[in-house]
Amino acid sequence: MLLHHYRFAPEFELFDFEDFARQLEGQHSPIAPFKGALKEIQSRLDERFLGGADIRDLVRGRAWCLDQLLALAWARQPGLDDGVALLAVGGYGRGELHPHSDIDLMFLLEDDDDTPYREPLTAFITFLWDIGLEIGHSVRSLNDCEREAKADVTVITNLLESRTLAGREALRQAMRERLSGERMWPADRFFEAKWQEQITRHYRFNNSEYHLEPNIKSSPGGLRDIQMIGWVAKRHFDTESYEDVVAKGFMNDAEHRILSQGQAFLWQVRYALHMLTGRAEDRLLFDHQNTIAELFGYRDSPERLAVEQFMKRYYRHVTALAGLNDMLLQHFDEQILRPDTPISVTPLNERFEIAGGYIQVRSRTLFRDQPAALLELFYLMAEHPEIEGVRADTIRLIRDHRHLMDDRYRNDPRHQALFMALLRSGGNVARQLRRMNRYGVLGKYLPAFGQAVGLMQHDLFHIYTVDAHTLRLLKCLHGFRKPEAKKEFPVAATLIHQAPKMEILWIAGLFHDIGKGRGGDHSLIGAREVEDFAERHGLSQRDTRLVSWLVENHLLMSMIAQKRDITDPEVIRDFAASVGDETRLDYLYILTVADITATNPTLWNGWRASLMRQLHAETRRALRRGLENPLERADWVRETREEAHSLLATIGADMARVDALWESLGEDFFLQYASSEVVWQTQGMLAHAGSELPLILINAPTDDMAEGGTKVFIHTRSVDDLFAATAAAMEQLGLSIHDARIATSLNDWTLNTFIVLDDHDKPIRDASRLEEIRRHLVEELDDPDDYPTIVTRHTPRQLKHFKVATQVAIEQDPGGERTLLELTAPDRPGLLARVGSIFMEQGITLSAAKIATLGERVEDVFYVTDREGRPITDPERQQQLRERLIDVLSV
Repeated sequence: MLLHHYRFAPEFELFDFEDFARQLEGQHSPIAPFKGALKEIQSRLDERFLGGADIRDLVRGRAWCLDQLLALAWARQPGLDDGVALLAVGGYGRGELHPHSDIDLMFLLEDDDDTPYREPLTAFITFLWDIGLEIGHSVRSLNDCEREAKADVTVITNLLESRTLAGREALRQAMRERLSGERMWPADRFFEAKWQEQITRHYRFNNSEYHLEPNIKSSPGGLRDIQMIGWVAKRHFDTESYEDVVAKGFMNDAEHRILSQGQAFLWQVRYALHMLTGRAEDRLLFDHQNTIAELFGYRDSPERLAVEQFMKRYYRHVTALAGLNDMLLQHFDEQILRPDTPISVTPLNERFEIAGGYIQVRSRTLFRDQPAALLELFYLMAEHPEIEGVRADTIRLIRDHRHLMDDRYRNDPRHQALFMALLRSGGNVARQLRRMNRYGVLGKYLPAFGQAVGLMQHDLFHIYTVDAHTLRLLKCLHGFRKPEAKKEFPVAATLIHQAPKMEILWIAGLFHDIGKGRGGDHSLIGAREVEDFAERHGLSQRDTRLVSWLVENHLLMSMIAQKRDITDPEVIRDFAASVGDETRLDYLYILTVADITATNPTLWNGWRASLMRQLHAETRRALRRGLENPLERADWVRETREEAHSLLATIGADMARVDALWESLGEDFFLQYASSEVVWQTQGMLAHAGSELPLILINAPTDDMAEGGTKVFIHTRSVDDLFAATAAAMEQLGLSIHDARIATSLNDWTLNTFIVLDDHDKPIRDASRLEEIRRHLVEELDDPDDYPTIVTRHTPRQLKHFKVATQVAIEQDPGGERTLLELTAPDRPGLLARVGSIFMEQGITLSAAKIATLGERVEDVFYVTDREGRPITDPERQQQLRERLIDVLSV
């Protein structure tokens, strides 16, 4: 790696090594003085770190201090002659040491026979351990180095980063000669091997810089990416500093600043992590993010938490470093390793051409002379899917000229027309917008989007920054247009091909979260921003109203699906009135599915898919009937009953028994369930007639079903504690309840259906597992008063770092027959069972529930009545219930 020939400031003197050497004279056992010296050096380094000293002084300074101590220790060890040298390798070889970094040493022997040095080296290593140094070491001869380096690129990388600490420098030089590119690992082979290493490393982090708990060393854009640039340059140019790389033309001054500033910031974070944890910690866990944000001087503001401000700075640095890494390595491959390789060149127009599959400018002054080309390039790539990417030199020119995108540029009708042409192109628009963001162009052209770059929300639900989430949403929209999308997203994949204007979705997707982090309702802020964009870019008034409505209401459909009883005709009627027409409904459905999918990879599951599909279908049905002619409750019940009756008659059911059973069930049974479910449950109840044990029916989705959860139907005597007991029993089984439909027949038997998923948010399909669930529920619910133990598993580590205030909102259901209780609380094992026990204690009857776990918090909605089936309207009783829930769930 590259060494800065670093000169410390005069005031940086940490420790008087000459005085320390004098103190060691005559001491038989110097362990205590060395331990004291190490402790004093680290204490002074930490003090200067907290005082704001230059991080380069601290990292280089610790390495320099260790150099002096090791040289003194080496000099005191008898038996070490000119045939062996002590080398620093790896990160220590680069002259970089954080408080708990690995101290990698190599004992380099001139000859293969290590017999003369075994005893003194063992004594020396033991001494280093005794004084508290955590060292990694190897003993190699010159021949060993040559043999092992030839076989393993990791070994040669480690050895290239070496410094002589004690012994003959000539030995290290002899090693370097044997490891030269003429003898092994020439620059092209070395580059290819290291690039594959990086590809593998990035893959482990999903090729994304955006992680809630990133690894500052190994994640894309981390310290390894900086080191990668240095390794490649060092092997090819044999350089010792980044300044030399600039002089060689591999990197320019602006890129050097990005690298230096990014490295300094990551070093600050890494130093803080090591200091806080007392170990070599490179994971920026939630455990440390708040502390480091405070340490770095960030404070909460009305718009953003301190930790969000700190992490935004982190993401901006690593995004810049990842982009720089991509561009420089591509540049190295194109211009240095393959400068004479013939490539085919195809002109696109007067300004651009395709060279070897990549687009490039035909004049290096193009962007200066014709700034519109900064947008035209991306439009051309969308129109020509055969283009694989952008040539490295052109990427560099884009980065050097993006500053031209000022207000005058953005207001130029020619540039606005080009941007709209990109959005209206039939190509992969999402990919081009991602490239624009990667090269820093998108935030320049849309400053509101630029404000969102690197902006995170400190929770477990939004696992990407706002810009990364937005670009993932756009990628999802493009994915819906592919044939294979019909399996996982059948409705969205059908609707997107029927959308009148695809650009409406691109624009709504770009702006849906653009108002975050600016105070106030981000949906309203985004709606205002997109209206301004639409007007400036020549959209019709109708299209402007549509994109503004989509941005303002982009959360509406998921909220209705996940928090409201969509079997209630009133809910469907109100939602249909909000939407207004089928075009808006279809656009909103597509945008919502993409938004959910892009928020968190685990969020879009079968159950959410089925909710969204049902809400879309019922709303379309309502719109087609006409808002002035809504489907009434009685009509809904009648239609479901008639369909189920016909199905049962077709399969030969005893219709007299069916009719007798149905007379005891009540209207809610036919209101809450689809006709197919009514058939399934009716068959089960008839077959179970006469048994005193609870009837447990489980219906798992079949392999060819793309959507849905595992349904558990419970038919047993109704008792007050049944819901609490059921929740506790299911949590014992490791099941998560996502929906509960609670109903009671006229003869006081339950008609309860739960939608459950496993701990990976997947439906349960395995027959033996389903039978285990059925047996357990029968055993536990046979006597609900013999209450199942509420699970007391440990709260996961990540959840402990988020403070979620328990909130309870109580209002009356629009139908007036039930009370709606909305609960927000910190997620933890056993929560639903505790809620159920509180309902039982307070004399509350549950009729339906919507369960949503969003990262570290739950947002659950319960439809409740008193034991007589009346809504909870007494303010004192509401307050008592509210206080009890907050008291129990806040602990």
